[in-house]
Amino acid sequence: MADKKTTKKAEEVKTIEQLRTDLATKIADQLAAKRSHAAGELVNPRALTLVRKDIARLHTAIRAAELADVKESK
Repeated sequence: MADKKTTKKAEEVKTIEQLRTDLATKIADQLAAKRSHAAGELVNPRALTLVRKDIARLHTAIRAAELADVKESK
């Protein structure tokens, strides 16, 4: 039987500050994509959906990290 290869990249552990920096970058990307879409210059409108989902994932990761910090401090 053939070995299964995983395509997932290794999850790296980031601090809350690194996640917030990534979030700010993604929000800036989203604003730029919205402007491009409004001007009719955006080649792939699916990019808006992908960036929005990335932002949601970052919010979730930040919240999980905050809860983990609270749990550790108790």
